[in-house]
Amino acid sequence: MRPVPLGAKGTYTLRVTPAHLASQFKDSVLPPVFATPMMVTIMENAALNAVRDYLEPGESVVGTIVNVKHLAATPVGHQVTAEAVVTKVDGRRLEFDVTARDEIEEIGKGTHERMVVDLGRIAKKLDSKKPR
Repeated sequence: MRPVPLGAKGTYTLRVTPAHLASQFKDSVLPPVFATPMMVTIMENAALNAVRDYLEPGESVVGTIVNVKHLAATPVGHQVTAEAVVTKVDGRRLEFDVTARDEIEEIGKGTHERMVVDLGRIAKKLDSKKPR
């Protein structure tokens, strides 16, 4: 990994469809609003986008900690955008402030941590765990 500067930013945008709703994705008793796991997904994608250009071939980053609040409901049809900002780099460990908003308001915020991993090493480890 090349040095990642503090303040590096990434974004990820998604148009909310029925498949992203809590009532479809999780349980029909829930309201038809953007599901929290989907908000976390776009925040993680924003964090990946913040550091993607600093990764060496054969490297990636995986999520290890997510601590977010879902602040507002978003219905189908709205566009949601997450932003991640690098706040700390400690070796392979990267910390981010993350936010998400729709066209009207901030819908989520928190912190996120990712670790730089060697994809070849991960593939070997996964191969050793295959059922025999």
